[in-house]
Amino acid sequence: MPEFVRVAGLADIKTGHGIVAEANGKTLAVFNVDGTIHAINNTCCHREGPLGEGELEGTVVTCPWHGWRFDVTSGACMNNPSAKVEAYQVKVEGNDVMVLLEP
Repeated sequence: MPEFVRVAGLADIKTGHGIVAEANGKTLAVFNVDGTIHAINNTCCHREGPLGEGELEGTVVTCPWHGWRFDVTSGACMNNPSAKVEAYQVKVEGNDVMVLLEP
C-alpha cells in the first residue's frame, strides 16, 4: 500500500521556486506556488534536464536545458501536448512536505 514520504521541510521551498528532492529512489521537482506545494518528476522528457532547477512562472516551470515548459500541477508539457511528466499527490503535515509515491 503506497504511503506518503517526507521529501522536504516547508521552509526549504521558497514561494515561487522549486527544489530537487530524493525519495525512495525517485528524483522529484518540488515547487511552492503561492503557498501551495506541487511535486512532479524532476526529469524533463525532452532531454532529461533537471526541472527542479528550472524557472517557475505561475504554475509553469521551464526546463533550464532546452526551454521545455511543464505545468507543475499536472505534469502536462506546454511544448508538446502528447508529452507529460508524472505528477504526485502532496500534503503538508506541520512543517513536513509529504509526497505519495507509487511503488
